[in-house]
Amino acid sequence: MMENVFMVTGASRGIGAATAALAADAGYRVVRASRSVEESVGDRGWDAKCDVSSWDSVQELMSRVESRWGRIDVVFANAGASVDTSFISDAGAEPAEWTGMVVTNVCGPAFTARAAMPALMRSGGHLVLTGSAAGRGVRPGSLYSATKWAITGLAQAIRAEAVGTGVRVTVVQPGLVDTDAIPASRAGDPKLRPEDVGRAVLYAVSQPSTVDVNEILIRPTGQAAHR
Repeated sequence: MMENVFMVTGASRGIGAATAALAADAGYRVVRASRSVEESVGDRGWDAKCDVSSWDSVQELMSRVESRWGRIDVVFANAGASVDTSFISDAGAEPAEWTGMVVTNVCGPAFTARAAMPALMRSGGHLVLTGSAAGRGVRPGSLYSATKWAITGLAQAIRAEAVGTGVRVTVVQPGLVDTDAIPASRAGDPKLRPEDVGRAVLYAVSQPSTVDVNEILIRPTGQAAHR
């Protein structure tokens, strides 16, 4: 019997790296996909180069993994980017810098889902997407927040289309997480650890096949709902 395979995008650091480690501890063969790794394949772990903003890159990786390891059971579409923005002032990144974030945060998970779904339908698998608490409320001037609103809608659209396929779809919406992407203005705020979010992902995928955990909102204790 082939062992279950868990793929994580954006796995080189933060939430992705923590979730990949937890998945390995749980007994999965783990594909750790990111743009910045040297390709390395072992019996139970695979560091794979993948740019989620490229449809060809994502599709090619899914094909390679299923060909080599025979199946894909969980795909965690986690890769993302963040830049500060304002629509009324020169604060934050220049508008020319916004495109990369939008493509990575919106097209990336969409490409990942489209490339993964054939394999997940064959395995009766699970698609997990990283949203954000910022995608549940208004954040003045934040295009990043708008991309995470899009992820909530994307997860719902995929789930609706996947009814009857056996594939489960979960969006995990973390509050502030202690990573290198934290704005300086929030350095003193309460923070989740990356592994806190990873445990939420593993909770969702460890439920019986009859249970579909649609959304998980997780904030650090003490974080205000509007932050």
